[in-house]
Amino acid sequence: MIARLLCILSYNFNTFVILNVCSKLTMFCTTNSSPMDLLLKQGSLKQEVESFCYQIVSESNDQKVGILQSEDKQLQPSVSKKSEGELSRVKFISSSNKITFSKKPKRRKYDESYLSFGFTYFGNRDAPHAQCVLCKKILSNSSLAPSKLRRHLETKHAAYKDKDISFFKQHLDSPENNKPPTPKIVNTDNESATEASYNVSYHIALSGEAHTIGELLIKPCAKDVVMRMFDEQYSKKIDAVQLSNSTVARRIKDLAADIEEELVCRLKICDGFSLQLDESADVSGLAVLLVFVRYRFNKSIEEDLLLCESLQSNATGEEIFNCINNFMQKHEIEWEKCVDVCSDASRAVDGKIAEAVTLIKYVAPESTSSHCLLYRHALAVKIMPTSLKNVLDQAVQIINYIKARPHQSRLLKILCEEMGAQHTALLLNTEIRWLSRGKVLVRLFELRRELLVFMDSAFRLSDCLTNSSWLLRLAYLADIFTKLNEVNLSMQGKNVTVFTVFDKMSSLLRKLEFWASSVEEENFDCFPTLSDFLTENNSTVDKDICSAIVQHLRSLRSTLLKYFPVTNDNNAWVRNPFTVTVKPASLVARDYESLIDLTSDSQVKQNFSELSLNDFWSSLIQEYPCIARRAVRILLPFATMHLCETGFSYYAATKTKYRKRLDAAPHMRIRLSNITPNIKRICDKKTQKHCSH
Repeated sequence: MIARLLCILSYNFNTFVILNVCSKLTMFCTTNSSPMDLLLKQGSLKQEVESFCYQIVSESNDQKVGILQSEDKQLQPSVSKKSEGELSRVKFISSSNKITFSKKPKRRKYDESYLSFGFTYFGNRDAPHAQCVLCKKILSNSSLAPSKLRRHLETKHAAYKDKDISFFKQHLDSPENNKPPTPKIVNTDNESATEASYNVSYHIALSGEAHTIGELLIKPCAKDVVMRMFDEQYSKKIDAVQLSNSTVARRIKDLAADIEEELVCRLKICDGFSLQLDESADVSGLAVLLVFVRYRFNKSIEEDLLLCESLQSNATGEEIFNCINNFMQKHEIEWEKCVDVCSDASRAVDGKIAEAVTLIKYVAPESTSSHCLLYRHALAVKIMPTSLKNVLDQAVQIINYIKARPHQSRLLKILCEEMGAQHTALLLNTEIRWLSRGKVLVRLFELRRELLVFMDSAFRLSDCLTNSSWLLRLAYLADIFTKLNEVNLSMQGKNVTVFTVFDKMSSLLRKLEFWASSVEEENFDCFPTLSDFLTENNSTVDKDICSAIVQHLRSLRSTLLKYFPVTNDNNAWVRNPFTVTVKPASLVARDYESLIDLTSDSQVKQNFSELSLNDFWSSLIQEYPCIARRAVRILLPFATMHLCETGFSYYAATKTKYRKRLDAAPHMRIRLSNITPNIKRICDKKTQKHCSH
C-alpha cells in the first residue's frame, strides 16, 4: 500500500514531500498494533492516507493528485496541470464510495451593517455579490469589505454619503427595487449601428425630407451633441452609423416592405375590407394611383395605405384596375372580402375612375360603390342667386388685382403694418380648395378699410368698398361660407362613418331652415360678421338683400337634400342598438335575437357610452359574432375621400421639382400607414451585420 502511494506521489511531488509522507505512514503503522490487513479492511489506513494527501494538497498550489483506487485494483495516477487562477483540488474515488476533497477559495459573508453603505447582497447567500441599491451595480464577492463599499458610496453617490441606514432600507424596499432584474442583451457595435441607421431612416421618411439630410445634417449634429454631452470617444462611434443617400434609400425600402408584409397578413385574416381610390399627376408628369383600405384588426377598425403606384402607360380605368388586381393576386388577397369602393366619381359620371370601380365590382360581386360625401357637399354649395354670385366674383377680382402684382402686395403689407391691421396680406381664391371661399371673403372683409385707402380710384371696382349694399352682401357671404367650412371640416379625418356625415348634414339642414326664418324676421344674430357691421354703421338691411339671403338659404337647403336624400334607414340599429324596439327589416330572426341579448347586457351598455361606434362593435366580435360582424360590415365603407386628398398633399411635398426621379412609393407607405415597422425583425433578417448593409 505504501509502495503504491509513493509511486503516485513521485509523479506529482518532489523528494522531500515523498520522504515526509513515508515517515508519517511508517510511524502510523508501527504505532498501531493491528495487522496491515485489518487496517486496510477497517479503512483506517485509507483515511490516514487521505488526510496526509489533503494536507499536502492544501500546502501546494502547483499540481493535482489523481485517483486512489481500492486495494483490489491497480493504482493509476491521473495528473493535470492547474489552470491559472484556480485553486488545487484532489479527488479520491473508490469502488464503494466517492469522496471529494477540495480547497475552496475564501468567500466573504454579507453583513446587515453593509446596508449603511448602500449595499445589499445579490445571488447565493453563502457566496454573495455586492449590489448597490442606488445604481444597481453588482460588485464581486471580494468587494464585500467596508472600505471598498464606502469608497463606492463616496465616489459614485457623494450626495448620499451622509444618509443613515434607514434611507437605504427604504430605498431597498421600494416597489421598483423588488422587481426581478431583466436580462440585458448587449448588441455588437455593428448591430447597434445598423439598428440606429434604420431608426434615423424611418424618421427621415416620416418627415418627407431628402435622403441626403442624414449624412449632411443629422449625423454631424448627433456627433456634436454626443461630444458636448459625453466625450470624443463616444462621438467617434456615431461614424459607424451609415446615413448616406443610397443607404437611407435602401433602409426606407426595407421599412416599407415590412409594413406592407404586416398589412397583407392583416388583410388575409380579416373578415372584410373597403377601398378608397383616386388618381392624380405628380410633378414629373406620372399618373399616380393611391388606394387606401379599411379593415378590422384587434378590436378596432384600421385605415392604411394599400397601394401607391405610378401608371407608366395610359391612365385608363382598365389600367387602374389591373394595377390593383395585380397587387391582390401577388399577395393572395381575396376580392370576395371587398365590401365597398369609395371614389370621387358619381354613378352618372363615365370616367376612368368610374370604369375602374365597375371592374372591381365585377370581380367582387358583393361590393358596393359610394360617392365621396365631401364632393357632394362641395357641389351643393356652388349654387347661389345672381346678386350674391356677382358680389363673389367682384371680390375675387379685387383680390386678384393685388395678388397678381407682387409690387402691389408689398405696398399693401407696408400700409397694413402702418395702420395696425390684424392681417398684412390677402388670400388667393382657389376653386379646387373647398375651404377657400370662406377664408378669402373673411380676410377681404377684415381688410376693407386698408383696401379703401390703398385702392387706386382708376380701378373700376374701387367703388365697391364704399357701397354699403355690396359690403352687406359680402359680410353675409363671409358668414355663410365660414359656417359651411366648419361643417366640411367636421366631416374630415380618420374613421369617419356614413352615420357621422349624415348626422352633420341633418344638423346643417335644420340650421339652414332656422337661419332663413330668422332673416325673414330681420334677425341677423346668427351671422356675426353681418350683425357687427350693422351695429357698427347703425344701418338696416334692405328688403332686396333680405330676400336674396333667404332665397340663397332655402335653395342651399333644397340642393343639399338632393345630394343627401333622406331615406328609410334600415341600419339605424348600428348607430344606437339600445333604441331599437322592433325588429329591423334588414335583420333576420337569429340576428335580432342576438341584438336583444346584446342590448340587455349592462356592461355592453356602459361600453357603448365610452367607446366610439367603430371600436364598440369591433370589441363585440368574440361575444356576439353574428350581429357584431354584420355591424362592422356596415361601418367599413369610407364616407369621404379625405385620405386620398391628404395622401396627394404628402406626395406633392415629398416628390418636389428638385427630386423628380424619386420613387416616392416607399415614403408614402411609411408616412400614410398606421403600422409601425418592426426594426428589430428587419435587422434579424440581415445575414451580414455590417452597418452599411
